[in-house]
Amino acid sequence: MMKKTHTRFVCQSCGFESGRWTGRCSICGEWNTLVEEAAPAPASPRSRKGRSDLSPISITEVAAEAEPRKVTGIGELDRVLGGGIVPGSVVMVGGDPGIGKSTLMMQMAAAADFPAMLYVTGEESPRQIKLRADRLLRKPSARLQLLAETNLDDIETLLTRVHPDLVIVDSIQTMYRPAFESAPGTVSQVRETTAMFMRMAKTYDIAVFLVGHVTKEGVIAGPRVVEHMVDAVLQFEGERHSTYRILRAMKNRFGSTNEIGIFEMQDGGLQDVLNPSEVFLSERKSGTPGSTVVAGMEGTRPLLLEVQALVAPTSYGVPQRSSTGFDSKRLQMLLAVLERRAGIRVGQYDVFVNVTGGVRIDEPAADLGMAVAIASSLKDTPIDPTAVVIGEVGLGGEIRSVHQIDKRLVEAAKLGFKKLVLPRAGRRATPTLDGLSLVEVETLDQAITTLLG
Repeated sequence: MMKKTHTRFVCQSCGFESGRWTGRCSICGEWNTLVEEAAPAPASPRSRKGRSDLSPISITEVAAEAEPRKVTGIGELDRVLGGGIVPGSVVMVGGDPGIGKSTLMMQMAAAADFPAMLYVTGEESPRQIKLRADRLLRKPSARLQLLAETNLDDIETLLTRVHPDLVIVDSIQTMYRPAFESAPGTVSQVRETTAMFMRMAKTYDIAVFLVGHVTKEGVIAGPRVVEHMVDAVLQFEGERHSTYRILRAMKNRFGSTNEIGIFEMQDGGLQDVLNPSEVFLSERKSGTPGSTVVAGMEGTRPLLLEVQALVAPTSYGVPQRSSTGFDSKRLQMLLAVLERRAGIRVGQYDVFVNVTGGVRIDEPAADLGMAVAIASSLKDTPIDPTAVVIGEVGLGGEIRSVHQIDKRLVEAAKLGFKKLVLPRAGRRATPTLDGLSLVEVETLDQAITTLLG
């Protein structure tokens, strides 16, 4: 006879424990904060006393060996993971509906060299997965086993008996533990699902990929503690009308969180974009006011991106400020510096800025390029199409130095650009590349005069 698991309800605000669910916590008065959890088993008289043989170990005595990795066969995914999959790790993949999460997981299962793989699905039938595999893959591997099940008890029993090398769960919001009365996708069920797969991964050295839904704000649905539990959190981003997808590491215990992977969605699935700078600039129209090229860095990869600005007289009492792919607060700062330090009056104009290709720029190195693009649109004067702009703009109008100038130089020269505008501050010896002239600037006003006259 199966032993019944007791549950309790814990307030996520104050920690109050209750034997039954109520809409409002009787201690802190908050609404809808009681969440169902498994109650700990009562300790037996023998287990109440702690172990007396426990002793710490010196950090110098711990064997530090490099984690073995298994390549996925998808170059951009390996880049984001830090070189491949670490056995026994748990990776969560989140993204908007239809962005390509299941497609990426299916292609990884086909390309990865694992002796045994298990695809646990709670949203599709095995026939639906087979149809997608036939569309994406020329010949699906017989090493990939399918399991259409959402009961965690049954899945745990199977993993205890059969130890696959790779497990893909699509998705964790559909899994449930029968001992909990709450519905699948609730806080307690998602947390219990993650805990179970974490335990199986660490016990049997199984690499686990969990596909998670996202909320309307774009964050992974469920409690934030789930993101702390897993080893890596990957976010799949992209615009619906664009064919390009970006895979970004929000957390990675085995690698850098600065790397991104860039894919293009085609009829045959997701394809690696080997030269993203050339792709993002392929549709650029030279000679257009308000358009310039900036050299950004995503981890160790330099990216040349086109930033666009449109400045138009406002029809409202309060001018509009709209940004796509660029921090709106930083845009407000740049507009204030342009007004105060460079004499560019934009107070009576609507300002719209955009980073093409669906990419988001987070580093300050794009400040100068965006500020010059705004000035170019206001003056209706195009910027030299062969110029690349780099630099951080300070509140005093000074142009501050940026890191990894050498890699940005090489990328600009490789794509045929002739001029690079960069900060003079913090200038170190940089390589001289044939056909690429360097223009050093100290202030925002000087940069605008150099590029626009």
